[in-house]
Amino acid sequence: MKILVTGGSGLLGTSLIPQLIKSGHQVFALVRSASALEKVWDLGAQPIEGDLDDDTPLMLPKLDAVVHAAAMFRFSGSIQPFYRTNVDGTAKILAAAECAGIAHFVHISAAGVIMDESGSPIRCADESTPTYSRHFSAYLASKAQAEKLVLQANKPVFRTIILRPTALWGPGDQFSSGILHAIRSRKFVFIDRGDYIFSTCHVENLVEAVQCALRYPKGGRVFFIADQKVQTFREFVASIASTNDLPLEHFFSIPYWLASATGRFMDVAWTILRRNDDPPLSRSLVRMIGREFCISDIAARQELGYVGKASQDPRDRGLLHYRCVHS
Repeated sequence: MKILVTGGSGLLGTSLIPQLIKSGHQVFALVRSASALEKVWDLGAQPIEGDLDDDTPLMLPKLDAVVHAAAMFRFSGSIQPFYRTNVDGTAKILAAAECAGIAHFVHISAAGVIMDESGSPIRCADESTPTYSRHFSAYLASKAQAEKLVLQANKPVFRTIILRPTALWGPGDQFSSGILHAIRSRKFVFIDRGDYIFSTCHVENLVEAVQCALRYPKGGRVFFIADQKVQTFREFVASIASTNDLPLEHFFSIPYWLASATGRFMDVAWTILRRNDDPPLSRSLVRMIGREFCISDIAARQELGYVGKASQDPRDRGLLHYRCVHS
């Protein structure tokens, strides 16, 4: 297949492109900077220049599939940049792909689109769980709205599939590297001791899921993707810390309500100060990592043939087995 990858220089793209090439596909990558062009070229992909954030029409060559992984991800910030990249950018690549006669479109979303604003624990949620396109988190709201565009675009000649990975992590990811930075700078705190189930997805497992989705003959479907085993958030943090020889004993815990209130205060302060970086604690961050979050990816395993072969723990031990029971 001839496959275009957006976000080819990002966490997923740098793992996905070599695997697609290894599988015999011809891979193209959308780039908008010289550094991204050089990176995807080194990975073996053929660069196609284009920017999803501007109003310039995007013209694509004849291809078989698009994997849309480009997105803006932060835990805070004004709404407009998120919507420009995650919503308008998705609309732009959908239109370009359909215009080029591409038959298959795989969109990388986020499992967090089912998180409500009140901080309700999520237990074994499946794809029927409602999403929240009007959320205080600009990232989650924009990803939920992008999903609607992708599903609306589905038709027999243009099959669209959405993959929702949970807390994506792997070498150089923003999620676990942010945790490590907070631990090293002694700014890390647990929320409710971190003693709640927390589904994660290693980037290699998402790569596997993408390859399964590219072979899937149907469209208009959404699939959660997660690691085979899940652990508590505290165990996940401990596994990351231990591989970097960082102790956790001196870190304390605060209740969810206090963390959320502190995050809200810091969001306001950062806005008033016109800071461009993320505050140490934001309301979005607390919502995304401070509550039990367990999803069921049974649909992906049964329909896509997804397995999730990559290890879920840098230490390969200390995993908590957790089975989702469905009636």
